[in-house]
Amino acid sequence: MLRKSLRAWTLTVLPVLLLSNASAEPAPAQNPGVETEIRAQLTPRNETTLSAEVAAVIKDLTVREGERFKKGQALVGFDCSIQQAQLQKAQATADGAGKTFDVNSRLSQLESVSSLEVDVAKAKLGEAKADIALTKAGLEKCRIHAPFDGRVAALKAHEHQHLKVGDPIMDVLDDSQLEIKLIVPSLWLRWLKPKQIFQVHIDELDRDYPAEVVTLGARIDPVSQTVSITGRVTGKHAELLSGMSGRALFPDKAH
Repeated sequence: MLRKSLRAWTLTVLPVLLLSNASAEPAPAQNPGVETEIRAQLTPRNETTLSAEVAAVIKDLTVREGERFKKGQALVGFDCSIQQAQLQKAQATADGAGKTFDVNSRLSQLESVSSLEVDVAKAKLGEAKADIALTKAGLEKCRIHAPFDGRVAALKAHEHQHLKVGDPIMDVLDDSQLEIKLIVPSLWLRWLKPKQIFQVHIDELDRDYPAEVVTLGARIDPVSQTVSITGRVTGKHAELLSGMSGRALFPDKAH
């Protein structure tokens, strides 16, 4: 009798419980008006490390760390007195070779020297001119000019310091147009396009700035299912510095 009573209770109550669960309210969906936050970092569009192209002593450093410069401005000057002396020697050698060639050419017309002697004199003149060009090319490396408008991010050498070829001198960057590096879910490619408008909040300044998407990454990370994108801050904002970070705020179109 007890088993029959339990069975009857189960058959009666269980459908009621199932019906009650089925009619429960579904979980509320995310509000499509909420913005999605993505970490962002400001980076310069152009940056490089200027290095020594000759083995010499630094004679002049025209800029200090943090200072601005213009494209083409001389930033570093080396003591190249040895290279200058080599140029003078090459020019003197070329002058002598030129006179020898001229004399042999006139004597050849009088059949006083062979054509071989004329050819040898001509070859020596060409060799001397090549030495001049080579020395001048080396002298051009005795001064380093700015590759773009920008600022000195870090000085790694000092005046009167002797450097070897390849030794770093300074890090420079172009902060006239800062880029924004982002990593977003790859599913966002369904709606994310170049020129997409968004906001970037910079933590260091606690301010929002207008921005837009410039390029989309060419490869999706298969593990994290993310893609890198590049944006830019629109307008001029002198207070922004490379390396600042914050949050990129996109309209939530993923739902």
